[in-house]
Amino acid sequence: MPVTWLENRTEAPGHPGAFRHADGAAPVLVLRLTPHRSLSPEGFVLFFAVTCGLIAIPLIAVLGTPVLWGVLPFVVVTVGGMWLALRRSNADGALTEDLCLWSDRMALVRHNPRGPRQEWEANPFWVRVVLHATGGPVENYLTLKGGGREVELGAFLAPHERAELSEALTRALARLA
Repeated sequence: MPVTWLENRTEAPGHPGAFRHADGAAPVLVLRLTPHRSLSPEGFVLFFAVTCGLIAIPLIAVLGTPVLWGVLPFVVVTVGGMWLALRRSNADGALTEDLCLWSDRMALVRHNPRGPRQEWEANPFWVRVVLHATGGPVENYLTLKGGGREVELGAFLAPHERAELSEALTRALARLA
């Protein structure tokens, strides 16, 4: 599951925009959700090396002929389109959701790759973890309800991962009570 759990921390995370409690206490729980990355940077390079190599093999037969100039633009557009699509997919993977839980506050910050940062806060004693098994936009739709709002959590996770996360968050909130 693309979830990083950090429990009983003695300090806030060391990244910019780190969560910190008003009295300086560290969060009881820090959770970072990230989308699954199926293609690593090394895999990206390997994919394009193999693709260009395989495309070059049939082009060897037309080297030095006018046919090459008829085929070459299509090859360039195809490879360029794949490159742009995979780069866009990689940029979309920069999305993260950070959830911090203190004894008196719960905060969720969603860092969108091409949009504004979204924030939500509520008192953990009034927060409810709601797993909509059916009837939501997706299977096992996970939301946090509190502070007068209901926010989605882990939209990019698989249904079974959202169910596991729901159980774990419910247990974490129960430990605070």
